[in-house]
Amino acid sequence: MKRYAVIIEKASRNFAAYVPDLPGCVATARTRSLVERRIREAISLHIEGMKEDGDPVPEPVTGCVYVEI
Repeated sequence: MKRYAVIIEKASRNFAAYVPDLPGCVATARTRSLVERRIREAISLHIEGMKEDGDPVPEPVTGCVYVEI
C-alpha cells in the first residue's frame, strides 16, 4: 500500500484536492469530507489508468509539515 500526500484547498464555494505526486489527479466538492472521499476515488482510478496504459506509477515522495509562526 502506498501513501500519497493530498493537498486540500478551500475555494470560495467549494473544496479542491490534488495529489502532487500524481499530476492531473484532482477532485472537487462542496464539503471537505466529500472532497476527501472523491480524491480517494480519483487516486484509485488514476493509478488504475496508468497501469492499464503501461505507465509507471510514481512513488509517493511528497510530504508536508505544518509550521507555526
